[in-house]
Amino acid sequence: MKKTLILLLSIAITGAVYSCKDNRNEQKSITKEVQFTKEGELTLKKAKNDSVVATLDIEIADDEYQTQTGLMYRKSMPNNQGMLFIFENEQPRSFYMKNTAFPLDIIYIDSDKKIVSIQKGAKPMDPTSLPSEGPAQYVLEVNAGLSYTWGLEKGDIVAWHVDN
Repeated sequence: MKKTLILLLSIAITGAVYSCKDNRNEQKSITKEVQFTKEGELTLKKAKNDSVVATLDIEIADDEYQTQTGLMYRKSMPNNQGMLFIFENEQPRSFYMKNTAFPLDIIYIDSDKKIVSIQKGAKPMDPTSLPSEGPAQYVLEVNAGLSYTWGLEKGDIVAWHVDN
């Protein structure tokens, strides 16, 4: 009886180890650093006078995997780059910095492409929720401090085009 119990327990443990093996391999492939891929160009303008304050090369996150991963597993990003998240609808949004190794400014943008709010200096690796102050359909992530350097404010305008 004891031998049968030990045999069954061994089989169960072996099965559990092999079933978890695939999950660990999937996670390893997700956590390797992702390289920037330019997919378009974005311009930030002051609402008051329509003057351009910055132009960025952007990578676009527009599907579930890309929006969930964002800039995770990257070590840094040049100041002339950003990631633009595109959602199907406008609603209150919330981002966090889990698995993101460098600080960011998170810029929430409404369906009219106007800045709704900015979460400045989001801390690396912090799982705290960072909500928008209103409904947003787009979110732009840039290096921390850039929104201050550019003088961005609520109501400023964002425009972009996607490379073909």
